[in-house]
This record gives sequence, structure tokens and C-alpha cells, in this order.
Amino acid sequence: MKAVILVGGQGTRLRPLTLGTPKPMVPLANKPFVSHVLDHLKSHGVDEIVFSMGYLPEGIKSYFGDGSAFGVKVAYVVEDRPLGTAGAVKNVEKHIQDGNFLVLNGDILTDLNLKSLLDFHQQRGAAATIALTPVSDPTAYGLVKLGDDGEVTGFLEKPSWDQIDTNLVNAGTYVLKSEVIGMIPAGIEYSFERGVFPRLVGKGLFGFGSSAYWMDIGTPEKYLQAHYDILEKNVKTSVSDCLNKDFICVEDGVKLEEGAKLVPPVMIGPGSVIKAGARIGRMAVVGPGCVIDAGSIIEESVIQEGCVLEKNVSVKRSIIARGARVGDRTVVTAGAVIGEEAVVGADNILANNIRIYPQTTIQAGTIKF
Repeated sequence: MKAVILVGGQGTRLRPLTLGTPKPMVPLANKPFVSHVLDHLKSHGVDEIVFSMGYLPEGIKSYFGDGSAFGVKVAYVVEDRPLGTAGAVKNVEKHIQDGNFLVLNGDILTDLNLKSLLDFHQQRGAAATIALTPVSDPTAYGLVKLGDDGEVTGFLEKPSWDQIDTNLVNAGTYVLKSEVIGMIPAGIEYSFERGVFPRLVGKGLFGFGSSAYWMDIGTPEKYLQAHYDILEKNVKTSVSDCLNKDFICVEDGVKLEEGAKLVPPVMIGPGSVIKAGARIGRMAVVGPGCVIDAGSIIEESVIQEGCVLEKNVSVKRSIIARGARVGDRTVVTAGAVIGEEAVVGADNILANNIRIYPQTTIQAGTIKF
């Protein structure tokens, strides 16, 4: 079975985390996000992956190579300009010419049962099947209307409440017959949502509803929520096995000094040092090779690889990107995001969704935001 993963976007909503790192490679629970997608595909028997790429493709290529280290075969196609969801698939046509194949948006974390999706598709002889997920506020989405046996009868874009008779939305995972590629014009921007699927209504388009976990990680808030859900095992990932019955995952080579405290659920990456008097958790992920100094507290936050938090730093519901350094007594809270290799001096207060861009230096005591 083959799958196309769409990873061409710039991840603008996730900035500054994506300014130097392609969104698929932003770490989620201490491994690149898209590696979780590969794990999911592989667990359902998918052994050939095609990355349809645009922005910063080399980061993805250099990590996955030919895929052999991950137990799959990987191919790469780079678009020279944005082609949309369907145009991106047309651009990889030479890799998917026979039979059914999967298409996945590269920013969705899910544990959808792909075998059940494929069985549903094949049993109905569908031309295309869209995975659907229920949402609590249907007015914010385009809704998919279903008839008998799951056949799609139409679409309703961001309706008012009096128009709503379904809460199912496109979940960003599709099964397509290779013949569908012929419906996509080459070399121009074209989407499944507005181009291909409306043309397939009444011609073999089906919807597969599922209550499986589903999260678009495209904003800092959702990126944090995805971590919380992984830590609480609301979604099954490879991290689930590391989180023991106490919901504590401490990877190889971690040094916990006497007096350091872990409050579950919590995850500490390999080679990190947690010094005496520091407290990590609850709902905290510390990346590989970090140093968390005495008296520092991390709650409901993600600290990426190679960060240094000096003494008595407080981090709550925030994100600190790879290689950043935070000085003594600084408070990072309320949705703050510190970019890669930024240096924040002592006695600052970063709050209210403030964004510190990569390699920025903030002098001691200059921000009380």
C-alpha cells in the first residue's frame, strides 16, 4: 500500500517554530511530527511513502533518507510553486499509477483505523473515500453531508446553526483510486475540497465517519494540546509505551539530581539534566540534551532539544524552541513562544502569547509583557 503525505505548506500559523524548521519536522513528544505519521502508516501495512513537498524540503529528506531505517520506502517530489492539495498529488503521479492509495495532510495527528477505512472504500467500490470526524462547533468548518451507505451527497461551507444537520468534517485523510488523478489538471493550483470532491458527488464519493482522535497541530495552542493528549494517552503513539503506569517517561541518559521532582504526566528526553530543586510537570515535555537548573518549574509546556533554563525560571503553558536559553528568574507563561537559539536574559516576564523570534537576544529585565 502506498501513501502520499502532503507537507508543502509553510506552517505560518505555527511561527516562529517553523521559520527555520519545516512544520512536519517540528518535534512532537521529542520526535519529528511527521515520524508519528509514518509510524501510524507502517502499523497499518503501508510500506511506500511519497512526500509531496514545497517549503524547506531538505530537512525532511536528510532525516528520512530512503526510508530504510524506518522500515518503509520513501520517495520525494518537490513542487516549485504551491499547487494545492490535489495539485500536489497530481505532481507525484508517477509514483501512484496503480490501484488505491492513501493521501494524508501532513499536519494531522490521528489514530484513525486505516484498515477499516480501506475496507469501507473497497467494499463500496468507491472512487474516493474521505475520512470524516465529528466536531463540536460545525459553524467553523465545511460540513460533509452523507446519504445511504455513506455516500457523499454534498458539502456545506461554514454554515449557520439553522443550516446544520450534520457535524462531520473532512479529516484530511483520503483513499483514492488512481483514476481520480486524471480529474486533476497538471501544473496549476487545484484542491480536493473545492475541485475534485464536488465533481465526484454522485460518482462514487463516500465518507467514512470515525470518532478516532484527530488534531490539526497547526497553531501553538493545538501543538501544546497534542502534547497533553499524548502524555495522557488520549491518542496512541510510539510514546505510549515509554509512559509507564505512572505516566512518566524518562529516556536514556537522563540525570535527575537528588531533590529534582517529576509530576506526571511528564516526559524527559535523553541526556537531559534536571538539577536539584527543579520541578517538571504536570503536562510537560523536556527535549533531549536540556539543562534545567535549580528551582526552575515547567508546567503544561514543551521545552525542545538543547535548551537551558537557568535558576528559578518559571515556564507555564508555553513553548521554548530548540537551543534557546532563558536566564535566572524569568517567567514564561500564557502562550509565550520562544524561537530557536533565542537568548532571554534574567528577570523578564514573557506572557500573553508573545513571540520571540529565532536567535533574538532579550537583555535582562527589559520585557514585562
